[in-house]
Parts: sequence; C-alpha cells; structure tokens
Amino acid sequence: MVEAGLLRVRLPDLDDVVEVGAGRYRLGEPGEERDEWIAATLIGRFPVTNDQVAAFVAATGHAVASEVACRLGDQLADHPATGLSFAEAEAFCAWAAAELAQPVRLPTGVEWEAAARGPAGRRWPWGDAFHADRCACAEAASGWTVPVTTHPGGASPAGAEQMAGNVWEWVGDPPSDGWRCVRGGSYLDYAWGLRASRSLAADPERPTPTTGFRIVIEIDSGAGAPRR
Repeated sequence: MVEAGLLRVRLPDLDDVVEVGAGRYRLGEPGEERDEWIAATLIGRFPVTNDQVAAFVAATGHAVASEVACRLGDQLADHPATGLSFAEAEAFCAWAAAELAQPVRLPTGVEWEAAARGPAGRRWPWGDAFHADRCACAEAASGWTVPVTTHPGGASPAGAEQMAGNVWEWVGDPPSDGWRCVRGGSYLDYAWGLRASRSLAADPERPTPTTGFRIVIEIDSGAGAPRR
C-alpha cells in the first residue's frame, strides 16, 4: 500500500497469481470453437503494474522510453504498465523469475483464453452478457487506463481481473510472419473487441499506450507456493 495524496491504494504483489486448473476448455471464435486440454498454471491476478515495472527498472537499469518513465511515479503506480515492447515484456519476466526464484514467462494465447473464459467458455470473463461497468472500455468512457483493482466484478472464473478492457496484453505464442499477438482489448475498445476469444496481431517492436501484459508462474512442486 502507498499514499497517493489522501488516498491509499493497493499495489499488487509480483506473485499475486490465480490458478487455472488443468482440464478441457472451450476456446476459439464463434463458429470456430474447439475443446482444448490446458495444463494447470498460475497466471497473474492482474496485469503488471507501473509500480512493478519501476522496481524492474531500478533493479536492472533497463532504459525505458520517456513516455513510460513518466508513468512510473506514485500517482500511476497501480495502473497497468504500457508502452513496452514484446522483448521488454520478456525481459521483465526474466527479472521476475530471478526475484521469485521460479520460472516466469508470458502466458500462451490458449492459457490466457482459458484463464479468461473458464471451462464453460464464457464470452467475457464475467459471463455471456456484456456489462460496461465491469471493465474499462469505450462504452464506459474510461478514456484512459484505470487502476488494475478497479473492477473486481469483472473477474474471470479463475479469479483473474482486467482480462477485458483497460489494456491489451502480450501473449507468448510463437511469431507469425514476424507478428506477435495481444489479447483482451483496451479502454478504447467496444464490447465486440473485448471478447475473450479475440486475438489481434501486433508488431512486437512497436510499444503502444494501450498494450501491457501479465505473467505466468510455472507450477513447480519443489518450490515454495506463490500467493493465491
């Protein structure tokens, strides 16, 4: 917790994760659905925050763009980190792995979608009917990023939050023709663009103010359990 004026805000811990249980999940766009087996994994409850990126920068000396650096102060500490390339997201994961002494990486697209939809294959993380008050989106006129703890009512069946709206999130699928993928939509997207099944191709070298990421901690029975 930190002081922001008179407001105390919650800053999620790096190891604040939820478990996506092993099983079959209904994935894919409407008309292209498939059942796919997903191994159990631990995915970040929230997107990576500016506070966490500030710790990464302080520890490693990693140089970030000026528009990223200006967001790393206390005022936006609990907002999702944006403006980072795919490679920078991977560099953050490498630092996080050293901090937590456990394997850390970006989620794959299917892991991300399973975490967002649950075994029933929900259209949005909270269900099959859209609710603009459960996410940062165009219908809600958010206009910019919001703190990652803003919409607990928008949590997925696994308990992951902010998987619809606020920021797009890099996923770790192999590149296709040099492009990577992002999931989840952003505060600029409408309901259709926030569907958990939607995947968008993105230039991995082009950071944007609407793209962030979350981590996966690989399950290791020999290590201490992360927070859940």
